[in-house]
Amino acid sequence: MPLYEYICKECSHHFESIVQGSSVPECPVCKTKNLEKQLSAFAVGGGNGEFGFESGPGPCGTCGDPRGPGACTLD
Repeated sequence: MPLYEYICKECSHHFESIVQGSSVPECPVCKTKNLEKQLSAFAVGGGNGEFGFESGPGPCGTCGDPRGPGACTLD
């Protein structure tokens, strides 16, 4: 099951959700289903049982840490 990252188009909340089939989660904050889906980099998988790897976070400020640039512990 792929893990997707979502950004709520109503309240801008960013969250992750494991998705089964074609189900669409709702925002845990405002409960809307008006979401923008992004595939999480570490959970990339194909429907045929093969799994791929996308590169990890880039230089400081590009990892997406919600606390902002320089907040993560990646070196």
